[in-house]
Amino acid sequence: MTTAAVAGSKATVEEKTGAYAWYALGLLAFVYVLNFLDRTLIYILFQPIKREMAFSDLQLALLGTTAFAFFYTAMGIPFGRLADRVVRKNMIAAGLAVWSLFSGLTGFATDFWTIFFCRVMVGVGEATLGPAALSLLSDYFPPRMRATVQAIYSSGIAVGAGLAFFLGGLIEQNYGWRWAFYLLGFPGLVVALLVFGLREQQRGRTETAPTMYTTKDWQILFRSRPLLYLCLGYALFGLAANNLSIWGPAFFTRVHHFNIATIGFVGGILSMAAGVPGTILGGFAADRFRGLGRGGRMMFSSIAAFIAVPFWLVLIFSHSIPMLLLANLVLLGLSLMWLGPAAADVHDLAGPHLRGLGIGLYFLTVNIAAYGIGAPLIGKLNDWLGVAGAPGLMRISLLVCPVACSLAAVVLLLGSRNLNRQAHSDELWR
Repeated sequence: MTTAAVAGSKATVEEKTGAYAWYALGLLAFVYVLNFLDRTLIYILFQPIKREMAFSDLQLALLGTTAFAFFYTAMGIPFGRLADRVVRKNMIAAGLAVWSLFSGLTGFATDFWTIFFCRVMVGVGEATLGPAALSLLSDYFPPRMRATVQAIYSSGIAVGAGLAFFLGGLIEQNYGWRWAFYLLGFPGLVVALLVFGLREQQRGRTETAPTMYTTKDWQILFRSRPLLYLCLGYALFGLAANNLSIWGPAFFTRVHHFNIATIGFVGGILSMAAGVPGTILGGFAADRFRGLGRGGRMMFSSIAAFIAVPFWLVLIFSHSIPMLLLANLVLLGLSLMWLGPAAADVHDLAGPHLRGLGIGLYFLTVNIAAYGIGAPLIGKLNDWLGVAGAPGLMRISLLVCPVACSLAAVVLLLGSRNLNRQAHSDELWR
């Protein structure tokens, strides 16, 4: 492609990044809000569900994470491949309808296996969103905005988790835990109709360089060393980040004796106050770090993971409410700052025709670590240490999180250096 052609392509992309692209981003970000609201709602309801059904902590972890994560992660790669081939907005709408239906139906559950099945189906529905939505957004906006756009989309995590805590705690206090699922799950069926009405975009329309790979080259992703570092590093960071939401409410209830309504109110406010600006500013800052080299975004995330370690230790061992609030606020921001950079790097590495699969691989590793390993491990440690009789021992179980952050910082730094070396030698894939 000639310089003039590239310049013309860039101009065309800029002209077409108009109001409708921002509407699509807003709608998909709202869908992600619903995604995380329905995913995390059960965490604020752990204690009333445990009381009613006499579940162990391991059973709660299996319901809250493993049941959801098993199919969410298992379907990540096939749905990623599907997102590279089908109309993505239809795939998103169908998945939204499925997870909203079964999130609402969770309120009718009468035993462990009924809730387990509903959580499995929530996972199946939600597995459609990430690969399709992130791929679609990359065809709405130019590459120079990629981490920022992905971060705005990913801010739905903070809003969704915040609303799950705030509204879930409020509804449970006044009407019981079942009504929280009814009132917060079923409305997603209406939003699915809006998603069906979105315009699909041509794949690769925002790219300003020749496409290197096609869907037939999918095996190449499994040989990418930078992608390996990326997936492993963010899997470790995600393990700590997600368990702040998964086990945080139980920790504050048991160790510090806060009631669910208070945790929901404070947690919801902190999640949105720290998470939304943290996610968006993280994407913006990572795009600036990208100017230092191809590995700049991973370097940024490595720094964020390193900074998180001391704040985790404060959260776990402090008895001061102001210090607990400060640590929680900082961790909520740091725990979401890496989402935009991670998705942007995956998209750059995979190219326009393999983005769905690349995101599927990334989600697979992160969610196996966070939901399939981290949460059940902490739940099992709680049961093994006898946290039910000695709640303070939960501090020991949660040390898994700062350890994971430390390892994430090292792996992401190695990935950043590897990507810079490969970019320098023009060997992007090995």
